[in-house]
Amino acid sequence: MRLKWSRRWTAFVLIGLIAGLAAIVTAVPTLSWRAKVVGLKLTGKIPEIATTDLARWLLPSSSTYLGGLEMYPNVEAGVLNIWQDDPAYAKRGEEHFLRVCAACHGGNAQGGSAPNLLAFLSRSTDWSFFSTVKWGRKDSAMAAQPVEEREIWEIQAYLRTKTRAWAREAAAHLAAAPPKVDVPFSKLLNAADYPDEWLMYSGDMHAQRHSRLNQINRSNVRDLRVAWATQLRPATKPLAATPIVANGIMFVSEAPDGVVALDARDGRLLWRFSRPVDPSKLPVCCGAFNRGVAILGSTVFVATLDSWLVALDAATGKRLWEVQVADHKEGYTMTSAPLVLDGLVVVGVAGGETGIRGFLAAFSAADGKRAWQFNTVPGPGEPGHETWAGDSWKTGGASTWSVGAYDPKLDILYWSTGNPWPPFDASSREGDNLYSNSIIALNPKTGKLLWHFQLTPADANDWDATQQIILADITWNGEKVPAALMASRNAFYYALDRRDGRFLYGKPFVKQTWAKGLDPKGRPIHDRSTVPSPQGTLVYPWLHGGTNWWPPTYDPKRKLHYVPTVDAATIYFRLEEKLKPGTMTMRGTTVLATNRPAVMAVKALDPDTGEAKWATRLDEGDFVQFARITGLLSTDGDIVFAGLMDRLSILDADTGAVLWKFRPGALVNAGPATYAIDGVQYFAVIAGNVLFTFSLPPQDIPGAAKAAVKPTAVTAASAPAAR
Repeated sequence: MRLKWSRRWTAFVLIGLIAGLAAIVTAVPTLSWRAKVVGLKLTGKIPEIATTDLARWLLPSSSTYLGGLEMYPNVEAGVLNIWQDDPAYAKRGEEHFLRVCAACHGGNAQGGSAPNLLAFLSRSTDWSFFSTVKWGRKDSAMAAQPVEEREIWEIQAYLRTKTRAWAREAAAHLAAAPPKVDVPFSKLLNAADYPDEWLMYSGDMHAQRHSRLNQINRSNVRDLRVAWATQLRPATKPLAATPIVANGIMFVSEAPDGVVALDARDGRLLWRFSRPVDPSKLPVCCGAFNRGVAILGSTVFVATLDSWLVALDAATGKRLWEVQVADHKEGYTMTSAPLVLDGLVVVGVAGGETGIRGFLAAFSAADGKRAWQFNTVPGPGEPGHETWAGDSWKTGGASTWSVGAYDPKLDILYWSTGNPWPPFDASSREGDNLYSNSIIALNPKTGKLLWHFQLTPADANDWDATQQIILADITWNGEKVPAALMASRNAFYYALDRRDGRFLYGKPFVKQTWAKGLDPKGRPIHDRSTVPSPQGTLVYPWLHGGTNWWPPTYDPKRKLHYVPTVDAATIYFRLEEKLKPGTMTMRGTTVLATNRPAVMAVKALDPDTGEAKWATRLDEGDFVQFARITGLLSTDGDIVFAGLMDRLSILDADTGAVLWKFRPGALVNAGPATYAIDGVQYFAVIAGNVLFTFSLPPQDIPGAAKAAVKPTAVTAASAPAAR
């Protein structure tokens, strides 16, 4: 009995102690929020904070304040710099900034060899800044910095004061001088005659990606340096857009859901348009990409990942109209830049891996009304329908996510198409599967097919032909012929008469084993032993092809076609999968043949013969299966801009010799652009989610040391967000 009462008294005492402790914790605010933060950690709600850091940061002496987590239980909203309005804190932060950060980010924090920090702070949280400085950023040049935690918060306080002042300056600038843009179609038709601007994705209507600018040339390119750099919207994969530059304004898309307008002199943000899209809810094949915008008059056009076409006011970013191009629930997405014709905007669709029925469509630039649609998988009664077995045409693929070319003299629109579905199994769709893997020529006013040429009939290796078509005149059999040129993913280089699609020649530009050759009409003699098999089949070229969507360039002075190439092999495996339209169904898989040589290079091809004049290796021996390659750009400065992975290069146009290298600290996977303002030539290209521009030092520019090369970009928060 005595033992029983002893236990009861012990329980009463424990309950009393716990109740008393709870009352104290509840009554004392500094203990209350700390207890709640510990609870958040124990329940896994703040995994970003390590237990050892949590223990230190809960001490009263800690410079990292976690009290905000009590109300906002996630680090982005709840970890705050409560001292950022303290002038003494900011003053010490300025000293730390100049000592640690200014060498890369510029003395005014507006960008140098590293991005604009004010732009970063304008759209980042306190935790994002703190964690980036403390631990660095993966896959970038931003390493952990040798500063104390209190010093990080002091730097952030200093930069916040600069950001607020910057915002006021930007608002005044926009009110005083709103941007004006007017790009008539006549200017687009002759875009090559306006080298100071980059008016369309491929540079001009012939898609040659060549500029007549020559201020930056092979004699001075070694001095090229960062003029300014601006961070765009964070992305899970490197952004892939080519900037458009018109009237001194740069327009660039931010995947998956936005467009920004920048002052092309210095990166100052003029406006940002955002249309939220959740890639996780879309049937995305290979990443939430967007390759750029188009412009006509005073309107900017962008195709969205969820398959809408949006028109924006170029001066303000205000939405003018939008129209649904396709239903993403059926497997459609859109990833490429539109092509503008006279009063029309032409867009293609992606989804060759999800069982769509491909098409190309044109819309009125004035109001978005659909003008025509060409189905790249013909239905009953349409020419080519007989090349599809049964009902396979309904989900045949043949996407159109490249960007086309246009010949104004012939008035013909050229486009390339993607693989049939499913990519690794032709048995369910017996036949040639027109118009997959083809170059198609259309009447631009009606969308009527004029001619087609199929590069890979009955494809079972996923070699979609969505590579850039280049229009150029060549000499063939002693005759000058207007040609359509393509280095295709299937490893053959093709020259066609662009008037009627007549096959001129086709030659391998990298090693291939899938075809025994081409017949006199250009049809491949397919070696059926190279189709995917359950045990695995070794095939050249590799899965991603002898080249891919990475834009090539054509130098009209040298008459050379520069192409990013890959020499590698893949092992293809056939799998039994149930076909599910609207989902990623490949009926196969692949692995890189790692025991075979693999080389990534830029090759200079002679379009008259198809032979390579030179080749420059880019990969430096570190070949990887999912490498990122930069698009190419040539200029009258006798140079070719190129890149691979986290390296940018400039090559001699005559020899391929590497003249300049730069490591931006992130992967490059976009096409470059070049333009000139106030007598200064710039190169612009995206690495990761940072837009870099390069120019010569002022002392190397004839005429003057221009203010235009000094970075004075304005924060994203300072400009109105268009909705």
